[in-house]
Amino acid sequence: MTTTTATTRPAPRRRSRGGVRALYAGNAGAVVERGLRATRSGNWVIVLSGFFEPVFYLLAMGYGLGTFVGDVTMASGETISYAAFVAPALLAVSAMNGAVYDSTWNVFFKMHFGKIYDAMLATSIGPLDVALGEISYALLRGGVYALGFLTVMQVMGLNLAWTAFLSLPALLLVAFGFASVGMAVTSYMKTFQQMDWINFVMLPMFLFSATFYPLTVYPEAVQWFIKALPLWHGVELVRGLTTGELSPAMWGHVAYFVGMVVLGVAFTTTRLRALFLD
Repeated sequence: MTTTTATTRPAPRRRSRGGVRALYAGNAGAVVERGLRATRSGNWVIVLSGFFEPVFYLLAMGYGLGTFVGDVTMASGETISYAAFVAPALLAVSAMNGAVYDSTWNVFFKMHFGKIYDAMLATSIGPLDVALGEISYALLRGGVYALGFLTVMQVMGLNLAWTAFLSLPALLLVAFGFASVGMAVTSYMKTFQQMDWINFVMLPMFLFSATFYPLTVYPEAVQWFIKALPLWHGVELVRGLTTGELSPAMWGHVAYFVGMVVLGVAFTTTRLRALFLD
């Protein structure tokens, strides 16, 4: 009689908690590639529609309302058209929207309904790979929106200085900051009702971050509150570049978004690790 000894394979072990390899495996590009494939297969119409929103705002506010508002006097005393004042703000808003929508609603669906991150983190991909991949994809979308709208501004003659070409890297930084923080916040969201808070925050920020009116029209106490908003820093940075109103304060705006990137990536990585690996 032959005796057969059954052998069992050990259950797969979770990734070790320690070490850099537990967080990052150098596969962030695979996450970006998956996002691009998903967009090409069915989401391209939604992505394309996001480009036209700021263009419609520019036509309605810059050229429609602008005929009643007249010219705007900048801090340097230079007078520019209302369309040239509004356009760079809408450019910053375009980069923000493209980055936020991908790093919030898109991530929320993948996390809670598609269960895509569970599958990703069961492979060699680490939480930092997922964070950098998703943020990079959101950054790519925000950059595409920004480049398209910047081209529209150039055609309409709304770029008033040669420094306008520097708006593109500045907008990529703006998108990077919003995408990083957006994904970090989304990692704590569990219901659609909680996700509505994102729109609740974005809409007032869009309306009052010196987008359509100079900051000086607000009371001083309100001005300090607006200056704390990330979109105001983005608007001021881009507006200074497109109008030629350069100042040392622009480095402060850059530092603000660098801080957003660092904190956002750190919180997102920690949160993904806690949710899927620990």
